Amino acid sequence: MQTKIKQAFSAAQKELEQFCTSAHNLQVIEEIGLRIAQTYREQGKVIIFGNGGSMCDAMHFAEELTGRFYKDREPLPAIAISDPSHLTCVANDYGFEEVFSRAVKAHARPSDIVIGLSTSGNSANVSKALEMAQKLGCFTVALLGGSGGKIAGSTDYELIVPATRSDRVQEIHTMILHILVELIETELFELPEPNPIYV
Repeated sequence: MQTKIKQAFSAAQKELEQFCTSAHNLQVIEEIGLRIAQTYREQGKVIIFGNGGSMCDAMHFAEELTGRFYKDREPLPAIAISDPSHLTCVANDYGFEEVFSRAVKAHARPSDIVIGLSTSGNSANVSKALEMAQKLGCFTVALLGGSGGKIAGSTDYELIVPATRSDRVQEIHTMILHILVELIETELFELPEPNPIYV
């Protein structure tokens, strides 16, 4: 059993090293963080969504913005499309492929940034919502996995984790989102380096 545990950690470490040694990936993360900070300066908001574990990541990201990350500061407007009543209503009336795009159409404005998460890159509801965001004039970001799937190449910025297992992709997506929150806080609130001792 411990061999399996070590293999899981080794696989995760290998995928992370492959992703973060790419200068392109680091540059894109920086640009996305600065773009989100600018969105907030322009009184815009973040809208984020995904399916399953990616929805959990979206909710986590949103609460780090509306709540706090490293230090007390003003709350930042962010919406994770995750309301069960909305999701079931739209899925029942329009189909599951419309659950995110309907909410984007309701809430998004041209000054907003819209982020879609898909470990396969092929989630039709994520793709449709990003298309809707583009029609509305929003800035769009996709966090994808594998080859990037059908969504690859369709947004203003994308980050593709080239792993074949969804758990490895989601683990790196979570790290990316945490790093983005840190960049946003640093850019907007000029926070000092975090204390290495976590409490």
